Amino acid sequence: MKSAQFIVFSLILLVLSFSCSQGENKYAETEVFRYNEHANISSLDPAFAKDQRNIWACHQLYNTLVELDEDLNIIPSLAEEWEVSEDGLTYDFYLREEVYFHSHSIFGEEKTRELNAADVAYSLNRLKDPKVASPGNWILKNLASIEVIDTFHLRFRLSKKFPPFLGILSMKYASIVPVETAQESFSFRENPVGTGPFYFKRWIENEKLVFRKNKTYWEKDERGNRLPYLESVAITFLPDKQSEFMQFIQGEIDLLNGLHPSYKDELLTLEGKLKPQFKSRFTKTKAPFLNTEYIGFYLPKENSAAQNKNFRKAIHHGFNRKSMMKYLRNNIGVPAYGGMVPHSLPGHFSQEKERYNLKKAKAYLEAYKKTTGDSNPSLHIATNASYVDLIEFIQQELQKIGIQVQVDVVPASTLLQQRSSGQLEAFRGSWIADYPDAENYLGLFYSQNFSPNGPNYTHFENAEFDALFESTYKINKPLERKALYEKLDSIISEELPVIPLFYDEVIRFTPKEVSGLPINSLNLLELRSVKKKIRVN
Repeated sequence: MKSAQFIVFSLILLVLSFSCSQGENKYAETEVFRYNEHANISSLDPAFAKDQRNIWACHQLYNTLVELDEDLNIIPSLAEEWEVSEDGLTYDFYLREEVYFHSHSIFGEEKTRELNAADVAYSLNRLKDPKVASPGNWILKNLASIEVIDTFHLRFRLSKKFPPFLGILSMKYASIVPVETAQESFSFRENPVGTGPFYFKRWIENEKLVFRKNKTYWEKDERGNRLPYLESVAITFLPDKQSEFMQFIQGEIDLLNGLHPSYKDELLTLEGKLKPQFKSRFTKTKAPFLNTEYIGFYLPKENSAAQNKNFRKAIHHGFNRKSMMKYLRNNIGVPAYGGMVPHSLPGHFSQEKERYNLKKAKAYLEAYKKTTGDSNPSLHIATNASYVDLIEFIQQELQKIGIQVQVDVVPASTLLQQRSSGQLEAFRGSWIADYPDAENYLGLFYSQNFSPNGPNYTHFENAEFDALFESTYKINKPLERKALYEKLDSIISEELPVIPLFYDEVIRFTPKEVSGLPINSLNLLELRSVKKKIRVN
């Protein structure tokens, strides 16, 4: 007996010695991916996936007919293939087979069933149902009808030609849910059911949300292994960004998304590189983000200097975007020297010369003074607290050429309401693409989209712009549409209803142990192919 105990003890010592000898090179698999949201997720119903926190969560639970790859190309998802008629009005979708919903009691004793065309028709028609009151109902405004041809075949008919339609179907609003969820007692908040890589497990309000691996998920990797690799996803709700940063540094969460003033200089140099003490522990990834940050002007505003194009041009040339990006953004983002369309999207109008030019700015300001008699021009710019540093930088820069800027800091919700109702002389805004088509940006300046019923917050109106914008819907050829988009973007660059500040970039930080996390221009959190390992000490 004593001899046997000695042998066991010796084996334990041998194992411990071997583990220590491996040091930093030995890793063990771990199965939980943890990230934080600063505000509680409001719904797990994809019909209400209107902001990033809801979109990220819904993306783990549901699939759409089509999706976007890392380069924003439209690729198959639940629809294995599709056909578009020559007139651009009819779309036939053919669903992949052997896709199953998450196990749930709504399916009775079988607990699950195969996805079919009726589910797709129900899900998209549900978006238009006034009783649902989805904020995403606008994505189907051009959809006239959905016809179920057979179990795996649907036909969509549009009321008018709309080339971006396929891209719109990749939005999380268009996620597919089972027809059984139509029962009045069903609540997606507590019982989300989809076909996605993870299923809902537990939600402790304002504390933690947990998803578990869908072991019957239909996608496989290139070696034939079923996705996802992770066993679960855990989402916490810590509201303070500095505290989130400390959680990340301490290894309590696996993702730090974006850059916040409270920690940016602790993590990055002014040139945007990881500081030396973090290089061995974390990975920084960066990609173009379909988000344009800008200052907008409400053009009908009475007695506003901003109604004058020379005044807007003086502002446009009067501040140094490169310095702004370096000192306030640690070079995360690209100075906006073109139009409203981001530089990474086809249709962007590019200007070769840098916009910062004090000589030009002063000349335009003098032209403004001469034509208006206003010798002391001023401007009120409204912003929320997160962007005060940017607007104060511009304020200081414009003082050098003789423009006095008043910075009005208001709550984000108030800013949105006042912007929509035309109460603001000027405002800091951003436009994140709903779908990857320049039409989504250019529609901000179409006169039929005046706020509050549309997104034209500046109330810009230009007959040439409107005519060209309407003509883009009649053209299917991508190169021809791109040329028209560039022309439209050049009109915005010349008329300046908005002054673009910078084209944003997605930036993420992850521990070295995390791999397989792609990054894309829509900043979608894609966890299907993520693997995670931890060091064994």
